Amino acid sequence: MNRLAAIWRRIPAWATDLLAVAIAAVDATLTSVDEGVLGISTSALACAALLIRRRWPLIAFALTLPAALIANILAAPVIVLLALSSRSRRRWLLFLCGALFAAAEAVGWPLTSLLTTDQNWTAVTFVYQLATAAAPILLGQLTQAASDLRARIAEIEATKQHERELYAQSLLTQERNQLAREMHDVVSHQVSLISVQAGALQVTAADAEVRDAASSIRTMAATTLDELRSMVTLLRAAGTRSPGLAPQPTIADLTDLIAASGLPVTTMGELPRGIPSAAQRAVYRTVQEALTNVRKHAPGSAIRVRLWSDDRSYGVIVENSRPSEPPLDLPSARLGLLGLRERAELLGGTLVAAPSGDGYAVRLALPRSPA
Repeated sequence: MNRLAAIWRRIPAWATDLLAVAIAAVDATLTSVDEGVLGISTSALACAALLIRRRWPLIAFALTLPAALIANILAAPVIVLLALSSRSRRRWLLFLCGALFAAAEAVGWPLTSLLTTDQNWTAVTFVYQLATAAAPILLGQLTQAASDLRARIAEIEATKQHERELYAQSLLTQERNQLAREMHDVVSHQVSLISVQAGALQVTAADAEVRDAASSIRTMAATTLDELRSMVTLLRAAGTRSPGLAPQPTIADLTDLIAASGLPVTTMGELPRGIPSAAQRAVYRTVQEALTNVRKHAPGSAIRVRLWSDDRSYGVIVENSRPSEPPLDLPSARLGLLGLRERAELLGGTLVAAPSGDGYAVRLALPRSPA
């Protein structure tokens, strides 16, 4: 049944209109051939009225009544009653139209014949024709109820899908909050201890170089704590309307970043003005990650940070020479460059990290017209 209904819905409207007119024309030909010019004219008008039954079903029904009265045709009024019933929710109107159709079929033409015919037979005919009118009306109401039911089912499915999305979002929010708590409790504690011990070393050390190194460590620990708090706030605010975010780094912060690194860095070049804030953060994070990797894997090497741009793209290249000291044994999850590549791809650019000469180079390229 559902398959037949689906096939019927796929039939074009013009095809069903032509089929309805053809059925009504055959019925009119069989019943109105002996009714003269008046019967043929009203039958033709009733067949033509089928073409407007979708948009104006009540007017179409009114145009079929003369043919039902004069030529006693059935197909055209029944088809229009079906269209009217499937679109109207006024039960009284449907009952009235069914009664008018039954009366037109039962009375006949001319109206004076009502006085000479058997009144009982006319009443019986009216009842039979009323039952005939009830069939398309009930079928149209059933079609309307099925359409309402499909719409209600679709609405329920959409509501369930929305609830599932909300549930998944709540689980994701709980995981973010748990991750934020772990980051704050574990990493913040360790970095705070580093900062405290560096401060103590800065106060007690006799060597000036040691005090400067301790001061740099304490400054970097404080900066790390600030960024950690920003990340924790970002995790907690994700999925909500709460802004609660610290200002994000831009290209203007590169100078402070390089100075705070304490590495021998040479900078050159510049980027075009007015680049998006997301691109500025990508450049900043690329330089930050590259300097971190140089500190861990190539200590004592010379570093060059070059900002560049051309007609189609812009970006940054961070190069380092051969290290002069053994690499530091520090833990690494190897996710820094992966995150930078994903950030570049989201902006429509690329990030390449590969050996260059006797050292290593990280190259970020972003398009001037983002995808």
